Amino acid sequence: MKGFMEFIREQGVVGLAVGFILGGAISKLVAAIVSDLINPFLGLILGVAKGLDTASLSLGPSKILYGHFVTTLIDFLVVALVVYYGIKLLKLDKLDKKK
Repeated sequence: MKGFMEFIREQGVVGLAVGFILGGAISKLVAAIVSDLINPFLGLILGVAKGLDTASLSLGPSKILYGHFVTTLIDFLVVALVVYYGIKLLKLDKLDKKK
């Protein structure tokens, strides 16, 4: 772990590329958790048969599809929490090492 931390401290663009790759992997994992675990559970609670993604509100002839927005919002919040606590856990917020 110490070698990885030194790598992140000393590398510029390469370290940033590693961060993007890890971020993409975490994003896919979080999207799977939200779509496969959280949405069906919330769909059961809200009474939406096919999950939260299909939730809508009918106002006269109009139909407001809010389910996909809520799903995307949950996805964003989970990614933000994972990144925040990952940075705090690995103490990456204190990496500004002068050369």
